Amino acid sequence: MRARIVLACAQGKSNAQVQREVGVSAPTVAKWRKRFLAHRLDGLVDEPRPGRPRTITDQDVERVVAATLESTPANDTHWSTRSMAEHAGLTQNAVWRIWNAFGLQPHRSETFKLSTDPFFIDKVHDVVGLYLDPPERALVLCVDEKSQIQALDRTQPVLPMMPGTPQRATHDYVRAGVSSLFAALDAATGQVITSLHRRHRAIEFKKFLAKIDKQVPAELDVHLVLDNYATHKTAEIRRWLVRHPRFHLHFTPTGSSWLNLVERWFAEITTKLIRRGTHRSVQALEKDIRDWAAAWNAAPRPYVWTKTAEEILESITVYCQRIPKRTNKSAH
Repeated sequence: MRARIVLACAQGKSNAQVQREVGVSAPTVAKWRKRFLAHRLDGLVDEPRPGRPRTITDQDVERVVAATLESTPANDTHWSTRSMAEHAGLTQNAVWRIWNAFGLQPHRSETFKLSTDPFFIDKVHDVVGLYLDPPERALVLCVDEKSQIQALDRTQPVLPMMPGTPQRATHDYVRAGVSSLFAALDAATGQVITSLHRRHRAIEFKKFLAKIDKQVPAELDVHLVLDNYATHKTAEIRRWLVRHPRFHLHFTPTGSSWLNLVERWFAEITTKLIRRGTHRSVQALEKDIRDWAAAWNAAPRPYVWTKTAEEILESITVYCQRIPKRTNKSAH
């Protein structure tokens, strides 16, 4: 942080500009600018402080960080503060402070997926282009199915939230059946066309396309953003599209559902209705979904896409460069 302040000042920026760029207070910028002018690089080092001398050396810190990044315990998948403290000969608190300083969290693990679609770049440009620069006299609809939504009822009544106690529900449940939600999100307005079916075959998808055709004004072209699910590409669907030339399909790359804005809407309805809902029948589940969608359409909120295709591809490039070579070899 101190080095960034000095380098920004060296570019002729004012204290206020450096403050905004580095994200620190104005007195902090002034302090390290003065310290550097007076003592150069030595001025960026902490001055001696009163109290007990430091007991953890730079070598101890380096050893903990290196072991955390480059090894695992003998019988575990990741280090804990306890196991690392025993391995490094330090206290748990010391290990925690080192990890916290370097942003290391061995207990956490996240997932990722890189698309192997040979036309990935072209498809990203195509879909993102629709979001950022939609064609005139046309509607851009993000379409997908949320299949196998279960109507679940808890085996005992849900206990309501109380001060100091969250809402509680039994971990076991009774299944009453499933339904599939077809949705088409208008990328410009946030309005959603929905349809519920007990199955999600090409037959149901064609019925949903017919519903879209009825609800979209006849003078507008319809651009659909879709994933690569098999029901979207059957011969029956292709014949329907030939008979309805105003429909244009744009497929997202395989393994890249994040490019389809309707997935964000599905996350919304899952979080606010489906996940914690209790339904004794499929009919009750479908009624709640219809009511929720109607309430959404009464005050729709569009999801605004901001990143360009170039920015997305640059982010993926940087991420790929961080993956170790051995991972790339195993992936091949």
